[in-house]
Amino acid sequence: MRWLRLLKILTVSLRFGLDQMLLDAGSKLRFAGLLRVTRLGRRFTDPRAVRLREALEALGPIFVKFGQMLSTRRDLLPPDIADELAKLQDRVPPFPSEQAIARLETFYGKSLDQVFRSFETRPVASASVAQVHFAVLPNGEDVAVKVLRPGIEHIIANDILLMETAAGLLERVWSEGRRLKAREVVAEFSKHLGDELDLMREASNCSQLRRNFRDSPLLAVPEVYWDFCGPTAMVMERMYGLPISHTDALRAQGVDMAALSRAGVEIFFTQVFRDGFFHADMHPGNIFVAPDGQYIALDFGIMGTLTDVDKNYLAQNFLAFFQRDYKRVAQAHVDAGWVPRGTRVDEFEASIRAVCEPIFDKPLKEIEFGRTLLRLFQVSRRFNVEIQPQLVLLQKTLLNIEGLGRQLDPELDLWKTAKPFLERWMSEQVGWRALRRKLLDEAPAWAMMMPELPRLAHKILSQSAAQDVRQEAVDLEQRSRRQLRWIQFLCLLVALLIGFEVWHAFA
Repeated sequence: MRWLRLLKILTVSLRFGLDQMLLDAGSKLRFAGLLRVTRLGRRFTDPRAVRLREALEALGPIFVKFGQMLSTRRDLLPPDIADELAKLQDRVPPFPSEQAIARLETFYGKSLDQVFRSFETRPVASASVAQVHFAVLPNGEDVAVKVLRPGIEHIIANDILLMETAAGLLERVWSEGRRLKAREVVAEFSKHLGDELDLMREASNCSQLRRNFRDSPLLAVPEVYWDFCGPTAMVMERMYGLPISHTDALRAQGVDMAALSRAGVEIFFTQVFRDGFFHADMHPGNIFVAPDGQYIALDFGIMGTLTDVDKNYLAQNFLAFFQRDYKRVAQAHVDAGWVPRGTRVDEFEASIRAVCEPIFDKPLKEIEFGRTLLRLFQVSRRFNVEIQPQLVLLQKTLLNIEGLGRQLDPELDLWKTAKPFLERWMSEQVGWRALRRKLLDEAPAWAMMMPELPRLAHKILSQSAAQDVRQEAVDLEQRSRRQLRWIQFLCLLVALLIGFEVWHAFA
């Protein structure tokens, strides 16, 4: 079976001239003579990027998803290929409803009539990994049921193995293979795809995002019904709204498109900087709009996470960009270790300025963020910047935000919309607010330590008494004074913290 799949991949590659793409790249290639033989008698009129996209579509949904992921790695791909792969859509015909019902009944261990009050056999959405049906729970709640495709685990395992083999071969025979990090890219894709195969993970992502935006007027996230969820099935609240791509219908419904676009920017930055947990698959098919203009998020298989260090780095750089402080941007890259220490900051600064300066003070419709991002990656490559893997999903999400912004309100100024939010977030990370929050975070640990301080002080003093008396007389007094001052400081700090909280509660 695997050999048949490999034969199909080779056949499709030859049909769309993917072998010739390697020759046309102009890089050193082993076995180039053999590939030149295969060129004889073959002429291709379509551009290379179009042929690559069509080849991935011909190979099936897993390769389509791989192409989608590749389109986000603009640090590795030429712009024409990245732009073309971004057109790939994860749309595949639904699998038979009988198979969906059989898989669900196997999971629940009983017929669907005993699980749901009603179940719509016709799927409402279908993708490469799963499809969705509407149903009604015994208590009358309207729900959406997501079920994995039968046999998808085996299909993915085989395709990933073939991709890993091809990536290893590419790095051996093509000089550009290592720079493109072919094996690393496949490993990254395999990880994300493995996460999507576990619907319990997706359910937990959904639950976390819902908790982060509880009572938010900006974003609604469906409730998860855990009693009906498992690795192969996920049941969540059915959400009602219009796809965000239906702009005419949204306007007819009275939705303020300019306000909707600004809300989208705030939702994105809230997820990134407040929570460090963001929806990383924000294409129009996964976002609906409620009649009151509230966003509705769907499909939580791909989520991004950022550490506090990542968030602080990003915020510092965003604010520096807004202030056009390119030296600060360049220095931040050096300080983070993303640029070699020997890099001349002034040269890096000048290159960043040349990319970013033209985009300011323009409405969104006049700014090509994809091209700007590409030029930044080209500058990064020139200065040997290490593209951080945890930021790849963020780059993809930023491009999605750009597309939504253009669709909803071409006049939106992304920079002016985001700047106040970032400045407010930064004010909460430094100064009195940050100190207060850190003191509150540490207060429980200090409260546990305080009863131990007298005993620890006595133990230290007892151990000191066993040493040389004359020398210890001086040392002990000094140590005791330092320890006593430290104990007094801790007690005073905790007392001040408790007093502040009491005052704050009654103020």
